[in-house]
Amino acid sequence: MAPWLQLGVLVLLLVLAYRPLGDFMAHTYTSPDHLRIERFLYRLVGVDPDAEQRWTGYAIALVAFSGVCILFLYVMQRAQGVLPMSLGFHGVQPALAFNTAISFTTNTNWQAYAGESTMGNLVQMSGLAVQNFVSAAVGMAVAVALIRAFARKNADTIGNFWTDLVRTCVRILVPISAVVALLFVSQGMIQNLHGFQQVTTLGGAHQMIPGGPVASQEAIKEFGTNGGGFFNANSAHPFENPNAFTNLFEIFLLLVIPFALTGTFGKMIGNRKQGYVLALVMASLWLGSALVAWHFETAPPAGTTAAAVTGGNMTGKEVRFGVPASTLFAASTTDTSTGAVIASHDSFTPLGGAVPLVNIMLSEVTPGGTGSGLYGMLVIAVLAVFIAGLMVGRTPEYLGKKIEPREMKLVALYILLTPSLVLLFTGIAIVLPSSRASILNAGPHGLTEVLYAFTSGTNNNGSAFAGLSANTTFFNTTLGLAMFFGRFGSMVLALALAGALVRKQHVPESAGTFPTTTPLFGGLLGGVLLIVTGLTYFPALSLGPLAEGFLK
Repeated sequence: MAPWLQLGVLVLLLVLAYRPLGDFMAHTYTSPDHLRIERFLYRLVGVDPDAEQRWTGYAIALVAFSGVCILFLYVMQRAQGVLPMSLGFHGVQPALAFNTAISFTTNTNWQAYAGESTMGNLVQMSGLAVQNFVSAAVGMAVAVALIRAFARKNADTIGNFWTDLVRTCVRILVPISAVVALLFVSQGMIQNLHGFQQVTTLGGAHQMIPGGPVASQEAIKEFGTNGGGFFNANSAHPFENPNAFTNLFEIFLLLVIPFALTGTFGKMIGNRKQGYVLALVMASLWLGSALVAWHFETAPPAGTTAAAVTGGNMTGKEVRFGVPASTLFAASTTDTSTGAVIASHDSFTPLGGAVPLVNIMLSEVTPGGTGSGLYGMLVIAVLAVFIAGLMVGRTPEYLGKKIEPREMKLVALYILLTPSLVLLFTGIAIVLPSSRASILNAGPHGLTEVLYAFTSGTNNNGSAFAGLSANTTFFNTTLGLAMFFGRFGSMVLALALAGALVRKQHVPESAGTFPTTTPLFGGLLGGVLLIVTGLTYFPALSLGPLAEGFLK
């Protein structure tokens, strides 16, 4: 009963937080007032917070800001050896610094390095942790811009990027993360600037124990769906995840903003039912993936009886929490763009390991990352109403906006961008001899490892399947490019869609309008998402985890 109780508590916490957090975020993005610290930041940057932007200006500001962040983080890593609090570490190698700078700026947090043996405290605090805040805020800003496009009529602007960015950090991410960090410290999570300390073990030996500002980074790592661990073991490390309470609370943190943003959507467009439908579709697929993974990791292997298996497939699992908590964490972290792990996904059974991979292939909209989950699901919703319109021979509408050829071209490009990058880079990696040398397993499992890496990078998840030596010039470069174009290509297309929609007049509902607040639309939305993903990735999946599963 304990796993079911844990799942029930998690769902209850998410339900209780849904309306208050969603409404608070809606108020944050619609309030005409500016806090004193916000006005100071606007003056520092030199922007007018009340001057709204067209989608092109919004996109240029977003890409320019992110580009500066990439450059800043790259230089900081390369110069680490001469910076204070470096803990004696040298500058990070160019290819790895390139990969890491893009990784943290795109909210991916893919890590081809061990944090405790590569990054000093200053880089961790002022480089990586800062990007955890602003990369999450950038994703939320795009989601809010798309919401405004649906809410406004015959307009030309979708908001101000700088205002949305600052408000997200100042009013939402920073204060809540500060409270969460204090809670984590109370549970035994470390927060210091000690670096390495020598301790004497019970057996009389000496061991070097790493320290650092872990709790403050862990809070935004989960709350901002970032996922980059202070330590190489990530959330399996007891310094990052001390006990069962923090484990459950971390899962709650990485899910709460993506789910609550659907409430923000409903509040801002003036129709809460629209948000509820999106949230229920997201929740159904999230719960389904968690239960499927749990089933395959606890089912007895072929040729054995249930009595011969105690506790399920414990290989690579977090032994403190067992299979149910490990699979729940794996499903939740890949249903969002978090990428934090407490178990080795590479050690899952073939079909159990396919669950995290498929979750990421769904473009992580169930519920997805901070902001990226909502705007990704809204793109799928536009596709769903278009398909419904084709069925009845009527021009489709969504939230009073007619969906016409321009919008569908942008939707098609959005849907094709990510799998094109994933499959292109995966194909290159398994053909080149130099990259094949990094694949530690032969056959379908080796293909799955490479496919997982590029799927995780391009969809900005950041979790790894293991079994792949990714810290090479080839993988650092190609994964960096996949993360960059996967993140900003999708964002620019989402903003272009917002620019097209915001100019449209509102179309009154009629007898022919397809209702989008019913279970029928929810089923259509979930079905379209699964079918499009299945048709796109099934050949690759059949050569990887499915082939391995059937072979066993």
